[in-house]
Amino acid sequence: MFEALATYMGMGWIYYVLVVIYALTVVAIVIVIISENRNPVKSLAWVTVLLLLPFVGIVLYVFFGRNIKNKRMISRRNRRRLKKRELRHPRNILPEGFSEESRQKIRLGRSLTGAPFHPGNDINIFISGADKMAAFKDDLRNAQRSICMQYYIFCDDNVGTEIRDILVDRARAGVEVRVIYDHVGSWGTSSRFFKSLQEAGVKVYPFFKVTFPQLGTKINWRNHRKICIIDGAVGYIGGMNIADRYMDGGSRFDKWRDTHARVKGPIIASLLHSFAVDWNFMGQPLIDDIADPAETYDKGDVGMQLLTSGPTSQWSDIEFIFQKAISSAKKRVYIQTPYFLPTDSLLKSLQAAALAHVDVRVMIPAHSDSSMLTYASESYISECLRAGIKFYQYTAGMLHSKTILVDDEFSTIGSSNFDFRSFEHNFEANLFIYSHRVNERMADIFRTDIHDCRRIMPAEWRSRPLMRKAMQSLLRLLSPIL
Repeated sequence: MFEALATYMGMGWIYYVLVVIYALTVVAIVIVIISENRNPVKSLAWVTVLLLLPFVGIVLYVFFGRNIKNKRMISRRNRRRLKKRELRHPRNILPEGFSEESRQKIRLGRSLTGAPFHPGNDINIFISGADKMAAFKDDLRNAQRSICMQYYIFCDDNVGTEIRDILVDRARAGVEVRVIYDHVGSWGTSSRFFKSLQEAGVKVYPFFKVTFPQLGTKINWRNHRKICIIDGAVGYIGGMNIADRYMDGGSRFDKWRDTHARVKGPIIASLLHSFAVDWNFMGQPLIDDIADPAETYDKGDVGMQLLTSGPTSQWSDIEFIFQKAISSAKKRVYIQTPYFLPTDSLLKSLQAAALAHVDVRVMIPAHSDSSMLTYASESYISECLRAGIKFYQYTAGMLHSKTILVDDEFSTIGSSNFDFRSFEHNFEANLFIYSHRVNERMADIFRTDIHDCRRIMPAEWRSRPLMRKAMQSLLRLLSPIL
């Protein structure tokens, strides 16, 4: 009897110690959250989770709540070296002939990241995975000096295997081939696939490799960029990864609608700068063996600026440009995005533009590759419709395109979705394009895609099933971490 009582008292003592440790941990986390001066709504949400969900709240915070802003990607010395190379041929950051609104956006981009404005570029826009991949493979096969490739998803399916074989062939021919893939995005790809690249002389590394026990310190911050630079002369950037489904829609969709760009000109220097920063961030030597793009091509008529953003950035760089572009719109705003989970400031900017009689149109997939994100995206539609925003659901397949055009001069193509994750947690890259010709081309693409859409009418939307409304409202609460 006395032994049982002693055992009980011992276990009780352990229980109270654990409770005290947990309480102190929660208090410490709350102090950290408050001291970071985050958005009050998000801070209060995290405090509520920590208090109402014992232990689970701490796990969620470790994976999704931590803040790594202002973490240095590369040393100041290496950043200066890269920036000096990118600015080897000074560019006019306030070019003549553009509207004051465009000049302001260019200045903002420069202030946020130091990104130079590059005139004299050329661009080819792909809206089909087959067309993009055909051009991409041709450029890779013709590489003579270097290939710098970075993709969120690099699958070992038919398309991925074909790209791997081309990279192996080029590496064996003496081309310097560097590959970055996101460790979580490419989780389903076998390690043997990447090992075969290494054995052929390709320098291939995963970004933020997720391992135990550091799982919670890396899993939430993913490199979502899709960039490739070939011989320092040709570049690719957009929304398409390397996988079969970007060609044919895969097993779930009849079609995969995406947007990607092939560029030539001085903007290549900025693409190289972005890749070099990520390469050095992974502990690799600073890249210094790439040709100067300004010496190989300067014949185009398109002005461009590349902005990158990520959880280490001081500001929400790409989000700021989006907000500036939308708030200064006078005529039209056309958005294509697979996931529509806007921050509060972006939502209000869209509503204000529509209420000011700007033609605001948003195109999203009727069914995305994530049911949770589909419901969460739909939760914003009602308040947008009330402001006069036109919503279109793409019904021909999966809409994965990430584009925005504003008025007659500005457009953007890149990896950033119109959602919290892209703005706050992912490493993203977007090309900001200043050209009447490209803007009209993007507008033509949008108008063509409308033929494969169903417009959401306010009366119809109000009568949607009650259960669907409930799911939309519930999953909206998770928007910041989806």
